[in-house]
Amino acid sequence: MKMKKVITYGTFDRFHHGHLRLLERAKQLGDYLVVGVTSDEFDRSRGKINVQDSVLERVDAVRKTGIADEIIIEEYEGQKIDDINRLGIDIFTVGSDWVGYFDYLKNYCDVVYLDRTKGISSSSVRSEDHKLRMGLIGNSSFLDKFYNESRYVNGIEIVGVYTNDIDSLPPKIKSLDIVTNELGDLLCKVDAVYIISPPALHYKQIKECLLLGKHVLCESPIAVSDKEYDELMSLSESKGVILMEALRVAYTRAYRHLLLLLKGGAIGKITSVDATCTSLRITPDLSKDTRLSTWNSFCTWAPTAILPVFQILGEKYNSKIITSKFLDEGKWYDGFTKVSLVFPHAVASIKVGKGVKSEGELVISGTKGYIYVPAPWWKMNFFEIRYENSEENKRYFYPLYGEGIREELVNFIRLIRNEATHVITRKISRGITMLINDFYDRKDLIEI
Repeated sequence: MKMKKVITYGTFDRFHHGHLRLLERAKQLGDYLVVGVTSDEFDRSRGKINVQDSVLERVDAVRKTGIADEIIIEEYEGQKIDDINRLGIDIFTVGSDWVGYFDYLKNYCDVVYLDRTKGISSSSVRSEDHKLRMGLIGNSSFLDKFYNESRYVNGIEIVGVYTNDIDSLPPKIKSLDIVTNELGDLLCKVDAVYIISPPALHYKQIKECLLLGKHVLCESPIAVSDKEYDELMSLSESKGVILMEALRVAYTRAYRHLLLLLKGGAIGKITSVDATCTSLRITPDLSKDTRLSTWNSFCTWAPTAILPVFQILGEKYNSKIITSKFLDEGKWYDGFTKVSLVFPHAVASIKVGKGVKSEGELVISGTKGYIYVPAPWWKMNFFEIRYENSEENKRYFYPLYGEGIREELVNFIRLIRNEATHVITRKISRGITMLINDFYDRKDLIEI
């Protein structure tokens, strides 16, 4: 009599009783059970970016049940058909929340949908005790993207928004449960906030949030002076809440791997870092003081551009020159700014602008070769290491999900749970604020 083979797949993160019950019922369908455990990369490609257990830990959890006769790793879209044919599978089974989705596999074997154990799922296990009610502060069109990407992250619920301009909010944001022009109305109903208001408002808004014990994720820069920055950081520590700087590129896989390659000496000793970030955007009415309603070029782009400089060369430099072209009489709104830095054994430059367009590339030079990241480098999914002998050049490709927003939010949650450390260190975060401070104080600044 032919052995009846059954196969099922899953992430099996934070293995729980529901998983165990599903495997038991799957085994009862036949004589031999194959369990496919999704790889970290495949989970990531499907939007599951906050799976907490590694693939090896998840495989080990399935193995310890003693139910699976064979365990395989699912690594790519379409693998199920290949596995069914290769392993001679008679029955494919999965939870009933997928009813109809895998009917296409009926051309290859029987398909059985099993009822899941009610009230139990990996998502609920991950977020049950840590559901973070989050509010939004600001009126940027970017809020729409932030909201959409947050839905891929377990444990977060966007519940409301505070802004002085409700009419300009994107439709999805305007339909949230809480839409108010009174910050206190939002803060009394949330655990944390995301701030994307103009930098001149950051200090006051962050302070109000921290005083009420709310965790804060704020677009860089956190403050526009070192005094304000130090006060906010001290307050966050005394209140026992997280204050985290939001710079999405720091969380992209390509950027993180680039830094690791540099630390491993891939291009020898670093001699220079050059980063450019520009955009052609509508210039606001500069006849009025726009500090409380918009972003100038320097605050918009300098934190992103200076991040790789500080993370590669450190935040301590010997000297700098800031060159700016201002568009307003108050000398606040810069259409273009260049910063040149001299370090003990290297140099760096950043160019930023909202009234000018340039090639938004990142170039890191070393004694053995250089790394080139094409525009827009802050949405990095590819870079190349180039050597004197072009035959030795290496290209690296990485998937990019949500421009780093999802990974940024996962880090924020894990910081709150005391399960992670800051990706952007306090020294670098303060270094960014100091650069902003010097720009506003006109320290080492030349006007053109």
